[in-house]
Amino acid sequence: MALTPEQNQLIDTLVSIAGRNYVFTDKGKMQAYTNGFRFGSGEALAVVRAGTLLEIWQALTACFAADVAVIMQAANTGLTGGSTPDGKDYDRPLVIISTMRIDQIQLIDDAKQIIGLAGSTLFGLEETLAPHGREPHSVIGSSCIGASIVGGICNNSGGALVRRGPAYTELSLYAQVDANGELSLVNNLGIDLGTTPEQILTNLQQQNYSTQDVHFPDKKASDHEYQTRVRDVDADTPSRFNADSRRLYEASGCAGKVAVFAVRIDTYPIAKKKQIFYVGANEASTFAIIRRDILSQFKNLPASGEYLHRDCYDVSKQYGKDMFFVIDKFGPNTIPKLFSLKRTVDRIADKISFLPKKMSDRLMQYASALLPNHLPKRMEQFRDTYQHHWILETEDDGVEETRQYLDTLFANNEGGYFECTEKEGAQALLHRFVTGGAIGRSHIMNGHKNGAMMTIDVAFPRNERDWFETLPPEIDDKIANKWYYGHLFCHVMHQNYIVKKGVDAKLLKQQILATFDQRGAEYPAEHNVGHEYAAKPPLREFYKKLDPTNSFNPGIGKTSKLKDWAE
Repeated sequence: MALTPEQNQLIDTLVSIAGRNYVFTDKGKMQAYTNGFRFGSGEALAVVRAGTLLEIWQALTACFAADVAVIMQAANTGLTGGSTPDGKDYDRPLVIISTMRIDQIQLIDDAKQIIGLAGSTLFGLEETLAPHGREPHSVIGSSCIGASIVGGICNNSGGALVRRGPAYTELSLYAQVDANGELSLVNNLGIDLGTTPEQILTNLQQQNYSTQDVHFPDKKASDHEYQTRVRDVDADTPSRFNADSRRLYEASGCAGKVAVFAVRIDTYPIAKKKQIFYVGANEASTFAIIRRDILSQFKNLPASGEYLHRDCYDVSKQYGKDMFFVIDKFGPNTIPKLFSLKRTVDRIADKISFLPKKMSDRLMQYASALLPNHLPKRMEQFRDTYQHHWILETEDDGVEETRQYLDTLFANNEGGYFECTEKEGAQALLHRFVTGGAIGRSHIMNGHKNGAMMTIDVAFPRNERDWFETLPPEIDDKIANKWYYGHLFCHVMHQNYIVKKGVDAKLLKQQILATFDQRGAEYPAEHNVGHEYAAKPPLREFYKKLDPTNSFNPGIGKTSKLKDWAE
């Protein structure tokens, strides 16, 4: 479709701001930004890869002057399409502003806190903090893919680490559009940086401020209440979920309804001693007992507790072997580059009519067949013995507390455990990490045999004892495969289903979600509503308050895609 003179003028302006090499209008080049990591796709007028915070501000100013909506995008690793366009039914063109070139991380207060700029990543933060004996809020899963710090805050992501909870801060720097369509910059970082947007953004990026300019207001830079909340095992509400109103605050949970330039968050000391216990059981009730005992009675909470069902163990072993091998042998810093290469291969293959979709996954799967078995013998033995697997990561005084408890428990209950060597522990966590991608790969390789794939992350109430799902026969009969994994301490489960051929997946998903409603569950738990779930009323109102003209990320949570929230 031919562009209007106004649209061509906007593109010229964006080129003058960011440079011709960093403004894309070709559909092929934009594909990595317009297609979600796992879900969702749409069209954009242009993609701007801003190189400075000031360039973001200037691009926003130009877009809104031209009556063009904006989607702010960081790593684009979300699972629900929350940072990409969705279809074509928008009333204005969309411009995607990618922030990943702006990846600076600044340390303050002796590295007890950090300022993460718009494109800074969890992996980069882990590397930055290590020499200071500290670590980031999240060190599981998403850090290996290359997820951004700001993206985690915007989506209230994470929470797998039991003592830290979901990503959250009340200290941020962001731009928003008011009800009159005026763009303004809000500096709530707690740092004196100047008065104009140009001063604030330039001084921050150049770190042109002193320790005297850094203040410590009575605002949180993490979820300080989470440990108390997760320990309340008799509460009839979930410990964490994406739309929890107590964690919706400016940038936190905004889902891109404001443009976040930077966030200020807490860091954590690295434990002096760590030990991973690999626990197995055949009765789900055994894990229910362990969960309640540890959360309610232990003095020292574990660092994390990652659950894996035997079927997940198997699919991860078969279809996640290549990803496991790459991370194990070459380190997690290779993963962003690998995903970039995958996207390039798929983009080229999509232009060749006789080649199948997702060509990169098919090539990697065929290559993985040449690799030897990569899992430790003791894990393999537990796979054959038990259907439920739980990876308990403990630290410092919690190590001995956990050891004594498990010895006592399994003296009188079914199940068992072993203490992992350092290598076994790393391999157990890595095996769990690659599960999500392995399930997607399985569907790519075997999709012709069955119907669609559904992925749901759900938070069950803290007092739920029957945590392992048993579906009614009228639903279960329509499903070909089920895979369950998740974070058992907080009762957040990732439940994946492959429906049988001919089954209406959308209708079946609503039936499954209805069973969650009956159990008092909340969904999605940690992956944002994106374009897959409808935002519930409190979340919709939060979005409208942040963005009254619907200028940022229109349509998120199945809300209106039209200007001023028109229906």
